[in-house]
Amino acid sequence: MPAQIAALETQAAAPGLWNDPSAAEKLMSRLKALKARLEPWRALRGETSDLLVLHGLASEAADEGEAAGLEAALNDLGGRFERLTLTELLSGEVDQNGCFLTVHSGAGGTEACDWASMLCRMYMRWAERRGFTCEEEDRLEAEGGIKSVTLKIDGPYAYGYLKGESGVHRLVRISPFDANARRHTSFASVYLFPILDDSIEIDIRPEDLRVDTFRAGGKGGQHQNKTDSAVRFTHLPTGIVVACRSERSQTMNRATCMSMLRAQLYELRRREKAKENERFDQEKKDITFGSQIRSYVFQPYTMVKDLRTRVETGNIQAVMDGEIDIFIEEYLRFAWKNS
Repeated sequence: MPAQIAALETQAAAPGLWNDPSAAEKLMSRLKALKARLEPWRALRGETSDLLVLHGLASEAADEGEAAGLEAALNDLGGRFERLTLTELLSGEVDQNGCFLTVHSGAGGTEACDWASMLCRMYMRWAERRGFTCEEEDRLEAEGGIKSVTLKIDGPYAYGYLKGESGVHRLVRISPFDANARRHTSFASVYLFPILDDSIEIDIRPEDLRVDTFRAGGKGGQHQNKTDSAVRFTHLPTGIVVACRSERSQTMNRATCMSMLRAQLYELRRREKAKENERFDQEKKDITFGSQIRSYVFQPYTMVKDLRTRVETGNIQAVMDGEIDIFIEEYLRFAWKNS
C-alpha cells in the first residue's frame, strides 16, 4: 500500500493534473481512501512501540500502578487492532461504496408486511448509528406495513458491511393482528447492491430497456399525485425491474433508477464471473420456510440467531434498534475463512 500511495502522489504532483477535473478528482479520492486505510495502522504501530518501551521501564522499576495503566492501554490497542483487521476483510472491488438495500415481504400476509417495515427501520437505525446517510428511494405500501422498500445507504464501506445481510429473515412472535394471540411465523428478504461510480463500466443498451412512468402519490403531495413523476425501468435481457418515486422530478427519478439498475447488473455480473450461480440461486429461494439466514424470535423466548455463523443474542430489542454489528462482523470473518 505505501508503494501505491507513493505512485498516486507522484501522479497528483504532475503538471496539468487538473486539466481533466473528473480524472483528477478520482485520483485524489483514491489517494485519500488509501491514506485513510493506512494511517490508522501506522498510528497503531507507533503506539505499540511506545507501549513496549514503557512496559520495559515499568518492569525495571517494578511499578504496579504503571503496569495497571499499561494493561488498560494494551486492551485499547487490542480492540483497535480487531477493528482494523475487520476493515481489511473489506477488500472487494466495491466494498468501500455505498449501497442500495431492498426489503421484500414474503410468506405471512399482513404479518410479513409488518415484518418488512420492522427490518427497514432496523437498517435505517443501523445507518443512523454509523453516521451514514439513508434515503428511501422507493416504497410499495401494503396492509399492515410495506410490500417492498428500497433504501440508499451511503457511507464508507456501507456495501462491504451490509452485503452479508442478503437473504431471508424469519420472525416468530405473537401476532398483534391475531385476536386469538396466536404465534405466527413471517418472512422477508433483503438484497444488497453496490452504488457504482463511473470507474466501473456497465453497458446498458437503450433497446434493452423498457421505461414506464406513473403517478407516485404518497408523501410527495399534490405535485406527485398530478404528474407522472415516478419511473420504472425493466431490463429486458435479465428481467430486472427497478422503480423510484421518491423525487418530485421525473428526471431525478430516472437518474436514480439508472443507478439502481447498474448496481443490480453489476451484482449479477460479479456472481457470474465468480461462478457463484449456485449460491445466487440459493439466495433467491422462496421467501418462506427453509431458506432463512437469520431467525428473530420474540415468543416464547427472545433470541436472534444467524444460521450461518451460529452467532446469537437474547437482546432482541437492541437488534431491532440497529445493533446488528455482532452479526455483520462475524459474517465477514466467516466469509473470509470460507473464501
